[in-house]
Amino acid sequence: MTLRLRISPCPNDTFMFDALLNGRIDTGDLRFEVEYRDIEALNRGVQAGAADLSKISCAVLPAIADRYALLDSGAALGRGNGPLLVRRAGDRSPIRSVAVPGLHTTANALMMRLFPEITQRTPLLFSQIAAAVERGGFDAGVLIHEGRFVYRQRQLELVADLGQLWEQTTALPLPLGGIAAKRSLPEAVRRQVETLLRQSIEYAFAHPEASRTYIKEHAQELDDAVIDAHIALFVNDYSLSLGGEGRRAVEALTGIVCAFNS
Repeated sequence: MTLRLRISPCPNDTFMFDALLNGRIDTGDLRFEVEYRDIEALNRGVQAGAADLSKISCAVLPAIADRYALLDSGAALGRGNGPLLVRRAGDRSPIRSVAVPGLHTTANALMMRLFPEITQRTPLLFSQIAAAVERGGFDAGVLIHEGRFVYRQRQLELVADLGQLWEQTTALPLPLGGIAAKRSLPEAVRRQVETLLRQSIEYAFAHPEASRTYIKEHAQELDDAVIDAHIALFVNDYSLSLGGEGRRAVEALTGIVCAFNS
């Protein structure tokens, strides 16, 4: 059986999926046709039903929970890993316009919840946000993925760590994203994918250098230190299994309890 898979080109996804996609583990009778998209394109794709399996922002779950289920493995969820609201260094003017990495992203959902007074939120490709803020196109921007590690190189400064604010108000880890599977797939297949992805992540943890070439083929930032920091921040025990706390975090963000592959 061949499954259409969409993931992001970011190091956390390619690190987790390397063993599954590149023959390092036995996937049995399952094969995967993979495409790479930025997170907002992935969110739009599941709303259109474009993939059997896809990386998504947890914030899009309410719109797709009737057609997709969130897998227990593959999540980007944790503490200290939230999106960063940044502005030009030294700028103290009121923040009215903000670039966000997509209107269906967890980053935008956090802005709506934590900064409801900022209503001018413009979607922009995540990798273009820092440069757009630096040149004055927006008062501020929300950085995700590799951008959160290198923004100071662009003379930008931190306004707020949205993940830290989330943790302070909920006492829960922040559910950024996960892997969704079509509910129309047989339950046995969804369970098999969950197991294979968990095995792929376990392989990645045990052989951290095996995926480096594959990661660099797709990453925005090629510096090994940035890649290592990215993976360490977004791939953790919650990636192996959401567990009870991870599920509670997803429910707190989305307001729904029927999103899971169970």
